[in-house]
Amino acid sequence: MGTTHRTLHNRVLAVLGPAIAAGEYSVGHTFTLSGLEQDFGVSRTVAREAVRVLESMGLVVSRPRTGVKVRPQTQWSVFDPQLIRWRLAGAGRMAQLRSLNELRAAVEPAAAALAAERGSPEERARLVDVAEEMTRTGDAGLLDTFLELDVAFHRHILDLSGNEMFSGLAEVVSEVLIGRTSYDLMPHRPRPEALRLHTAVARAVRDGLPDVAEAAMRSIVTEVSDALKEPGPDPR
Repeated sequence: MGTTHRTLHNRVLAVLGPAIAAGEYSVGHTFTLSGLEQDFGVSRTVAREAVRVLESMGLVVSRPRTGVKVRPQTQWSVFDPQLIRWRLAGAGRMAQLRSLNELRAAVEPAAAALAAERGSPEERARLVDVAEEMTRTGDAGLLDTFLELDVAFHRHILDLSGNEMFSGLAEVVSEVLIGRTSYDLMPHRPRPEALRLHTAVARAVRDGLPDVAEAAMRSIVTEVSDALKEPGPDPR
């Protein structure tokens, strides 16, 4: 696919995907390839490829002679990172963040316990280094660097669990962390309690204390849940 072709394809997705994810089109709303060609000024090939991407996410279904129909949310591929980003960009941002954090609450404490049991000593010790660097950058207000470390910390926990299903959720968990920062739902400096809890998780994992690691991780996701209950900025 050429650069121009890819750019046009992405332009269609950048408009249509977020609109469907935000509920701007009701279930059953029908598009046609010819209509997409006209609306976006693209070729039939570009329109068809954009529809295929939306189909892969479960957002639409395409049938000969019936067009491209918007599917119910229950049929969407809700773990798709791109779909998550589109939903976070819309008016349902807070509901999506809460939903994602509820998933974290179900998975990450168990993953932390498994990490303490299954991770190699070297990898468990490295988690402490990441947590300490998080504290340093967080205290300094270096939020971009802090976010990178925060994502790496939680990815590392999921990987150390030794459970491929947990590891497969790394992108989803990352979107919670990135989404809170991208939409100004994080304090200018991370809360001291949050930093302390990350260090507690890391040390418990390093020391092979699954119960302590699980409890500390549960406190982290609870802290995020409490933060998401606070009034946020108008998503518009």
